[in-house]
Order: sequence, then C-alpha cells, then structure tokens
Amino acid sequence: MTFPHASPPLARALSERNYNDLTPIQSAVLAPEARSRDILASAQTGSGKTVAFGLAMAPELLGDAQSLPQAGAPLALVIAPTRELALQVRRELEWLYSYAGARIIACVGGMNPHLERRQLAEGGHIVVGTPGRLRDHIERGGLNAASLKVVALDEADEMLDMGFREDLEFILDAAPVERRTLLFSATMPKAIAALAKRYQRDPLRVEVERSDRGHADIEYRAVRVGPKEIELAVVNLLRFFETPTAIVFCNTRESVRHLHATLIERGFSAALLSGELSQHERNQSMQALRDGRARVCVATDVAARGIDLPQLGLVIHAELPTDAETLQHRSGRTGRAGRKGVSALLTPPSRRRRLEMLLREAGVRAIWSGPPTADEIRKLDQERLFKDPLLAETPTEQELELGRLLLADATPERLAAALIRLYYSRLPAVEEVADPGEEPLRSREPSAGRPAAATRFPQGSVWFRLDIGRKRNADPKWLLPMLCRKGSIRKQDVGAIRIFDHETQFEVAQDAAELFSANIRRPGGEPVKIERLAEHGKPDHAKRIRPQRDKHRAPTGSKD
Repeated sequence: MTFPHASPPLARALSERNYNDLTPIQSAVLAPEARSRDILASAQTGSGKTVAFGLAMAPELLGDAQSLPQAGAPLALVIAPTRELALQVRRELEWLYSYAGARIIACVGGMNPHLERRQLAEGGHIVVGTPGRLRDHIERGGLNAASLKVVALDEADEMLDMGFREDLEFILDAAPVERRTLLFSATMPKAIAALAKRYQRDPLRVEVERSDRGHADIEYRAVRVGPKEIELAVVNLLRFFETPTAIVFCNTRESVRHLHATLIERGFSAALLSGELSQHERNQSMQALRDGRARVCVATDVAARGIDLPQLGLVIHAELPTDAETLQHRSGRTGRAGRKGVSALLTPPSRRRRLEMLLREAGVRAIWSGPPTADEIRKLDQERLFKDPLLAETPTEQELELGRLLLADATPERLAAALIRLYYSRLPAVEEVADPGEEPLRSREPSAGRPAAATRFPQGSVWFRLDIGRKRNADPKWLLPMLCRKGSIRKQDVGAIRIFDHETQFEVAQDAAELFSANIRRPGGEPVKIERLAEHGKPDHAKRIRPQRDKHRAPTGSKD
C-alpha cells in the first residue's frame, strides 16, 4: 500500500504495520490543503489521532529528507493530559518515525526529572509530555523551546477540563511565534475555540463525523442481572467472550479493590488501576497487561483515563457510568483501529430506567439480555478446545517419543480425558447466574406538597432529605434502590417518599435509621448529599451526613 502524501520513511513504517487504509482524520491532515497550516481537528477516541498528528508534523521535521538531522534542541513538542497517554503517544511515534531516525523523549510526572533533564541535554527530535512536567523543564532551563517548529496538543478539551489552561498557555507562549500549532480535541467547547483563536493562525478546521455519537465497531449489550449477582455476571462475561484483554469499570476505589480480589480468587490473571496506586505500581499493572501476564484490568474512570490496552475486546461496566460522556469514554477503550469490541453494561432491574436514559443521551442502541449462562459457556469451551492451536501445531520428535511412551502405558481414551482435564483446569469456573427479567418497582411518588400519609412504622420513623428533586429527574424507581444500596437497608425500611422541585424527603423506620445514618457515611457510591431532618421538617445540621467521595487528581499532570 502506498501513501502518496506521506513522507517516504513514514509511509514505509505504515506499510510494515499493515496499514491498508488511513482513517478519515489521518487522510485529512495529509491532504494538500493541510500542508504547513495550523490544524484544529476534532475526532472521537480511537480514530487514529496520534498517527494523524505524527503524519501532519513530518513536513516541518523532515522536508524532503529521508532522515532527521542530528538530535539537538527539540523540533516538535506533543502535549498530552496524562502520563499514560503521553507514554502511549511516544510509543506510537517511535514506530512511525523509526526509519526517520527520530529520538523521542518523554517528560511526564511521576518519572525521574533528573534523568529526563539528562536526556534533554543529550538532544532529541520530538518531546512528548504532560503540561506540568513540560512547564517545569522549561522554567528550569532543561527544555529549550526556541527551535520548536511544531507544537501538537492531544486531547486538548480534556487538558482544559483538568485545569491545565495556565500551563498550556505558558508552554505555547514559550514556543516560537512562527511555528505550526496542531490542536486535536474530541469536542470543541468555547474554551477550545478561544485557545485556537489566540494561538493559531488561520487554522484548517477538520471535523470527523461521529457514527451515531458512538463507535461503529462497538457492540453495546445491556445485561440484566440481580443486584447480588453482579460479580458472578462479571465472571461469566469474561469467560464467555475470552478476549485477549478486557477492562472492568467500577465507580469507586473500594469497588475496584473488592472486584479485583474476587477475580484473582476465581483464577483470573487481573491487574487493578486506581488513584491510590504509586507510579511504580501503576507501571507494573500496565506492563503486566501489555505483555499478557494479566488479561483483565479493573479500574476507576479517573485511573483509566488515557490508557490504551493491546487487543482490548471487552469493556464491562460493573457499575453504571454517571453520564453519557463517561459511558462513551469507557466504551471507547475498545473497538479501535478497525477492531470489533463489546461494551457490556450490568443492569439490576431497579437501574433499567437509568440505563435507558444513558443510552438515549449517548445515541447508542444496546442488545438486552440476561448474563451468559453456565451451559452457554461450557458449550463455547468445548468448541474452543477443538480449535486450540496446540492441537494444530506440528509436534517435535521429542514430543512424539513421549507420546509413544504414554500410549504404551495408557489407552488413547484415558490420555484424551487427561488432556481435557488439563485444559479445563486452566479455566476459571463458571457461575450459575439467573436472568432477573423485567422486575418493575412500584412508584411511591406523591404529589408535590401533599402531606405525607400516616407513618406505617408502629415504632416510629426518621425523616431524611436528599439534594435531588424533580428538576434532576428524581423518581422512586431509582431513588429507592439507591437509598437501600447506600444505607444497606431493605425496601421495607423506607416509607413515604416526597419529591419536590429541588429536593426529596423520605422516611426511614426508626429501628433502621441509625444503621442507615452510619452506612451512608461510607466512602464511594453516588455523589449525593443526605441530611437528617429535625421534627419540624428542616435539616438537623448537627446530624448532617456527607458521604465521602473519591479525591480526583489535582491538575499537576503527574498524579491520579
């Protein structure tokens, strides 16, 4: 395959990587009208943006030459929001520029800054880094920005969301005015437009259409599951699809730790990613996933930001994402570069309406079903056994000799049975999981402002206030299960629920109120505020309950 508008050494690298066709964003940056112009591009995750800006910057770095000059002050700078994404970008550019002789240096938080300064002093062609670390090197004189011909911003919208505006402006102001600025972003909010207006000159606007706002190569599955069988359903989904790499998303660090321990206990090779890990621990987890020692990654949204796992064919949402954007960000880890992927959302009956709203907002369609059954998985195991590559490989002479010795001592049937036992011993056991079906919850919603009916609790009750009301789509169908889940109480312990425009008041049985108050303080879960009401119906601030939340990463570019 030839790429007429690509620099020859880069075209050679593309061909060796079996690039038969460029993605739309890659073709757009190679078009004649894009040459030497600033580019303002938007394209969804997994559309090949890294290779796109690698191709786009080649004319400034190489011109008509076949290789880059001797490394000195960097010629190109790539800025990414997270260390994982920056390291991923470096790996992509290394193979893309391999025949051009590029020296690429990564400068990211969490790594040894003294080693990075030595590498910068030795010279490089392209520097890839996170905003905070790059600014630090410029301020300390380690990174000379005077020779930069191209600056590329990857995931610019995410960097602004994370609070890196000041760092980005400092870096761009430090670069030469006569440079190319390539700005790549998944979305184009006003803040991105303002950044482009200030730092770009007549940019070429490139916008790649999204396919139904989702990924065309992702199959969405809504999996009905009982609230106490979520972990069992995760096990069966992993066994059913048997992808080389899978990622399971949870909403809190506590959930990640618990599910990771469960999968390890069941025999899965699993790694975890959460904000509490040190950089060394994160690196170990990522390396285990990349070299195949771990097949499953259990992660929070924040910890998984920017990672790209090899051959990721399955995303499991053990807990539903908080919004449609998070749904697409999670799902976008799979179905990349033309490969197919599955995004499975585990949905207890009480959360069905919430998931339906998420799918509508995301503009994607899902196939509804129960979890894979044990019988379905056993049938697949049998088919996989017959297709195992070990059965098709040509045996060595030593293996044939051992085989003849075994046949002299045992029948073929016994040897085949032993082979089958050995095959199944390496597989985690499947679980018996039922499809809960369509279990509707009756609505408890009274008219706003209507006095509550007499309490149905003979021993009395306690009233609480929740900071979600009709304006935020409060509905007993999902409020009641959420309260039971957070407070570890039964549905029977919740009495009247009164929904107003901006708040909801609900009644908890007296004998369950203290348990509810204690459990609601546990970290994680839904980001809601619950207050105990005094007898006169106003919040009792002395007994206010504020559930703890995960601490998101401070905008330094180096920590989760």
